[in-house]
Amino acid sequence: MAKALIIGSGGVATVAAHKCVENSAVFDEICIASRTIAKCNELKAKLDGKSSTVVTTDRVDADHVDEIIALIERVKPDVVMNLALPYHDLNIMEACLATGVNYLDTANYESEGNPYFEYKYQWAYDEKFRAAGLTALLGCGFDPGVTGVFCAHALKHHFDAIDTIDILDCNGGDHGYPFATNFNPEINIREVTADGEYYEGGDWIRTKPMEIKREYDFAEVGRKDMYLIYHEELESLAKNIPNVRRIRFFMTFGQSYLTHLKCLENVGMTSIKPINFNGQQIVPLHFLKAVLPDPASLGPRTKGKTNIGCIVRGTKDGRPKDYYVYNVCDHEECYREVGSQAVSYTTGVPAMIGAMLLLDGRWNLKGVRNVEEFDPDPFMEALNKFGLPWTENFAPELVP
Repeated sequence: MAKALIIGSGGVATVAAHKCVENSAVFDEICIASRTIAKCNELKAKLDGKSSTVVTTDRVDADHVDEIIALIERVKPDVVMNLALPYHDLNIMEACLATGVNYLDTANYESEGNPYFEYKYQWAYDEKFRAAGLTALLGCGFDPGVTGVFCAHALKHHFDAIDTIDILDCNGGDHGYPFATNFNPEINIREVTADGEYYEGGDWIRTKPMEIKREYDFAEVGRKDMYLIYHEELESLAKNIPNVRRIRFFMTFGQSYLTHLKCLENVGMTSIKPINFNGQQIVPLHFLKAVLPDPASLGPRTKGKTNIGCIVRGTKDGRPKDYYVYNVCDHEECYREVGSQAVSYTTGVPAMIGAMLLLDGRWNLKGVRNVEEFDPDPFMEALNKFGLPWTENFAPELVP
């Protein structure tokens, strides 16, 4: 039916490629491209023969728009799935505009020199994508991604008006290392060492990193400490959910992780400011990334489950209502299925679903769009079908 170009060859791209091959009724062909073609070829070898989907590989350096354009012109895909680093988002969007192809990513743009991430750089392309008759689907992972779809589902089926949203991200997995990150260490550490921020009453309230702590009892995981951090879907949900008063994002962290991170931060290892080392300019965080375990290596080691969802409060038929929708994902089951841990799985599966809905026309709004702007029903149905079933709770424990 269609061809997808996957840019990236890490954990998320691995899961998305597996799921595209599983969904061969939609994906006739996929091409996997990254800077290191050997990784693409290794993934292709694992996928060949699993279904009728044809898998090819190519090489691209996403730092260069002209290389991406040449790749797209060689492959001639119907959609480009940007599963590379968020530093490359604008380059790949430019290439999609130049070649007339729909675009999808899982994380919003941030520059290497500035750890603050926001949608304004990508939203600025809206008129260009509309004029070209193309869609750029932003943040189609789990959070952002499924969390936005969960909110759209809540508004469509359970509420006349939404007042507050709390997004809870719990990783109850254990990989056995004293300190490691479950996705790209550079992006992860930049995210969690930044100031916290949440939306309330039309304003953005900034907090110190990890300043606000809550405890929550997560189904199938247990009671965990969680901390308020900024996450990009807060920005898009504040824009797209009518009259919402407050949106917060909480993520769980164990004490060992926080202790190690604070020590590394105190000695300057999380800095993105270059330093001189033996006559060379190096970025401490880049060096730290090089010595930490590769997140892709955590799959066979990780046990436990994730629990990610949204607690929504509002009104229905004039009466107050509480609603919690979430997914529980098992690290070991994910590894048995696709060779990756649950953090990659929960991002890669929604990326495939979003690409599928663009390709089959069920999501056909033009311009630069976030997932909550589309009809949530086919996405929610696909989550159950492709490995991320969701659960509803109509009397949830609330977060103070």
